[in-house]
Amino acid sequence: MATSLPLPTTSLPTPEEPTTPYKQYAYAYPHQKAYRLGTDRPLLSEVWAGERLDALSLYLHIPFCEMRCGFCNLFTRTGAPHEITSAYLDTLARQARATREALEANGNPHFTLAAFGGGTPTYLTADELTRLCDICEHTMGADLKAVPWSVETSPATATADRIAVLAERGATRLSIGVQSFLDEEARAAARPQKRAEVEAALGRLKDAAFPILNIDLIYGITGQNERTFQMSLDAALAWEPEEIYLYPLYVRPLTGLMARHNTNNTQWDQQRLQLYHFGRQHLLAAGCRQTSMRVFSRIGSPAADHANDHNISEYNQQAGMVGLGAGARSFTTNLHYTTDYAVAIPEVRRIIDHYIATPTEEFQHAQWSYPMNEDERRRMFVLGTLLETSGLPIERYRQQFGSLPQEDFPTEFALITERGWVQHDQTALRLTREGMAWADAIGPLFFSPQVHHAMTTYQHR
Repeated sequence: MATSLPLPTTSLPTPEEPTTPYKQYAYAYPHQKAYRLGTDRPLLSEVWAGERLDALSLYLHIPFCEMRCGFCNLFTRTGAPHEITSAYLDTLARQARATREALEANGNPHFTLAAFGGGTPTYLTADELTRLCDICEHTMGADLKAVPWSVETSPATATADRIAVLAERGATRLSIGVQSFLDEEARAAARPQKRAEVEAALGRLKDAAFPILNIDLIYGITGQNERTFQMSLDAALAWEPEEIYLYPLYVRPLTGLMARHNTNNTQWDQQRLQLYHFGRQHLLAAGCRQTSMRVFSRIGSPAADHANDHNISEYNQQAGMVGLGAGARSFTTNLHYTTDYAVAIPEVRRIIDHYIATPTEEFQHAQWSYPMNEDERRRMFVLGTLLETSGLPIERYRQQFGSLPQEDFPTEFALITERGWVQHDQTALRLTREGMAWADAIGPLFFSPQVHHAMTTYQHR
């Protein structure tokens, strides 16, 4: 039986006490707002020197959508014409060649996992998706028929011709952002869609028989309650997806919903927390298991039993990630790097235009980056494991860092232990049920002072 974690007393400064469960969505550490344009822009061949190349992950970012939802703060452009998407793929191919050459300077790169994200990758036409797959296979050398790979889609873009391309090329997981099956809730989230369109898209995805179908839902929408949330949960369950993701509604600077919401609203916090607990219990009772605050998979589905093999995990994004495209991040042991990033529409367009105009030789260098020292790697390990239901493996942490996590972060673990958010057994530190509900507040407790400073000084644009 799990017991409370005994901790030594410490005189270290106490981290800021969480006052809301919804501090911020923390998945890849450090957050992209911590990256800065480097004055020393090392060659990628040097950045990848000494890295393991036999089990790489490949991520391609497609920063295009047919519409921008009111809650969206992703790096994406709406309504891009064909000449822009075509030029973007031309540039992606140039970046891929430069990246492949840098990897091959250090050995024989081998990819074991891939993902297309965005934005909405299926905003691309069927022919453009074919070209995107060709870049993965023919330029980067990733065998899409042999490795698990995931694609994000939307009801409006999950058309038969696009789905046919993804199925023929071997996609193993399709994730569709539904958010709500109720038209009035979709409108309240500034996501104009009709349930008939959603159901038609899900029918096409089911007919294609991808090994894993994931449906994204959101809770905390204005006017939403347990009754209406259950309607969406049951509508999603009726499609027997292998996964369902439950996202709390966040309203961030420069998003469409920002003007409508007071983000320092305890009543809204309580609504989201109540709906989270309701949704969690409803999915567990329906035969799902929880693997993180957001992720639920259907028990008994062979594909769902190996869901992590088919997806770049929500939290566990370690060294070995190769990102291509504007907004994509790459992770090595000592450096995380990316391109410029923004949310405001004019800035997003400027950055995409700049990406398209980038000379090929510039893709040989890391641009925007964040250096990873030993302390940051420890923090990334904690964030990559503690926020999953399997927990933080104590012995694996000790083998990697030569210490115990509660020794390295005594103040943080003291705080979450006092709150009843963590429990300790012989093998792992695991979040309690209430701790999992507060995962988005627990994550930032482990951010370094340097990351906190970089994020607070980031200029939203």
